[in-house]
Amino acid sequence: MGGEDFAGESRTAAELPTGASILRRAVVLICSVLSLSHSIKVFAGKWQVIRSKLEELQSGLIAAENCDSGENPSLSRLVPSIVATVLECHDLGQRCIDVSYSGKLLMQSDLDVAFAKLDGLTKKLAEIYRTGILTNGYALVVSKPCLGASKEDMRFYVRDLLTRMKIGDLGMKKQALRNLLEVVVEDEKFVKVIVDVGDVVHLLVGFLGSLEEEIQEESAKVVAVVAGFDSYKGVLVGAGVIAPLIRVLDCGSELGKVASARCLMKLTENSDNAWCVSAQGGVTALLNICGDADSKGDLVGPACGVLRNLLGVEEIKRFMIEEGVVSTFIRLVKSKEEAIQVNSIAFIQSISSGDELVRQMVVREGGIRALLRLLDPKWSNSSKTREIAMRAVENLCFSSSSSVSILISYGFVDQLLYYLRNGEVSILELALKVAFSLSGTSEEAKKAMGDAGFMSELVKFLNAKSFEVREMAAEALSAIVMVPRNRKRFVQDDHNIALLLQLLDPNEGNSGNKKFLISILMSLTNCNSGRKKIVSSGYAKNIDKLAEAEGSSDAKRLVKKLSTNRFRSMLNGIWHS
Repeated sequence: MGGEDFAGESRTAAELPTGASILRRAVVLICSVLSLSHSIKVFAGKWQVIRSKLEELQSGLIAAENCDSGENPSLSRLVPSIVATVLECHDLGQRCIDVSYSGKLLMQSDLDVAFAKLDGLTKKLAEIYRTGILTNGYALVVSKPCLGASKEDMRFYVRDLLTRMKIGDLGMKKQALRNLLEVVVEDEKFVKVIVDVGDVVHLLVGFLGSLEEEIQEESAKVVAVVAGFDSYKGVLVGAGVIAPLIRVLDCGSELGKVASARCLMKLTENSDNAWCVSAQGGVTALLNICGDADSKGDLVGPACGVLRNLLGVEEIKRFMIEEGVVSTFIRLVKSKEEAIQVNSIAFIQSISSGDELVRQMVVREGGIRALLRLLDPKWSNSSKTREIAMRAVENLCFSSSSSVSILISYGFVDQLLYYLRNGEVSILELALKVAFSLSGTSEEAKKAMGDAGFMSELVKFLNAKSFEVREMAAEALSAIVMVPRNRKRFVQDDHNIALLLQLLDPNEGNSGNKKFLISILMSLTNCNSGRKKIVSSGYAKNIDKLAEAEGSSDAKRLVKKLSTNRFRSMLNGIWHS
């Protein structure tokens, strides 16, 4: 709108039209001044706050445009004052653009006066709305901006929603919150707009304490989306979001608790916020959720996530332990819900990491039994749960020989062998990795694996396509045959030694790791029957070929050892003849 259009507006308030026409005129005038304000290069700070108030007034008037203002004398009296003040703002804006003002101090004073008038008008408008003029039945609905809309359109839409959340009736507040959640989920650019537009964040934080469940829930969901952006976490914390989120955890609705826990999980990724959560009683609230037998997986999951984030503070971790968190989460491992099983196992691993005393506590409280129950083939647990349980067993128990002994006594070796023989591809590969790790833990483990039948299964992997699989199988087998009784059992099958020697062929393109294959053969030479079978095998020449072709020092040592043993055998035969 140009200057000519404003010339006719410089009439007294009494001369201006009334009712819906002046309401529309006010909206158009504000829109024009907002557009003009973006061209102003001086007093940028003051124009920014003036523009904020103009946007707030514009949203409020548009929201009321479909109401019968003639029925409300207060609104009818207020709108002419708004028009008059907006005209003053236009005049000030034009003078700032033309640099036609008499002095900077005087213009600054005029701008401060204009801002004060606008602020007073927005408060009066809000008071009128509180009397009930703005209801769902009459308020004009502003269309949601399309994807890729300008920042101005997005700000206008958010301003309109802000007005409805502030002064609309209950139904309008709920709808505005639903609309706000919809846009922030669809387009993350709206998140920045929410943060930039004043009052939105503080209003959402205030709504977290609402007695209306849907208001509380939708607010928590929006806040959780905002918390997903690192640059805005500080804004939320500064607005005091943590305390009301924890109150929702204590006594909110189920959906509200879920959204609050998700929000806190994102906020506590920054360890600086851990103490804030603890100071507001958050740890106890989260432990109560996890200890409640009626809590569902979609709530326990994020609650576990928050508690895991808090473990980085040693004092908070110790408090959790004193409150019985270990036994609580071992009970959760036994849940029938996969989500709860998975999250509780992850928490137990986190709290036990690098802490042998906590690991021992997990064992004492029955943690190993709970994990092995998930691995029991008789139970219909998912592959995902079994994989996570198997990794947890490895992480928790393999660093301690006493824990390994407990594992063996509980039948873990047989479970592991079952998955090595019958598991799906993903758990089969994991079972091989765990078997490889177990073979390096203790002499007892090696004996148990030999007794259970691991060697024949590992031999099958020596000719696998994957180099990593061949290497793990060879190294695990190398460790197991170091036990004398396992060597004797291994050489009883002629196929075993023949395969090892075949794989040493320098021309064999799909060989296993030769270093560990030779290590296995070196161990077998300590067994009389093993030595004889190696020497008498038709593939024994591969050892010589490998020593010559690749200059392998390991192969040369094996050749030397076999030659020495043959020579000694010959001497023994002569001496005893």
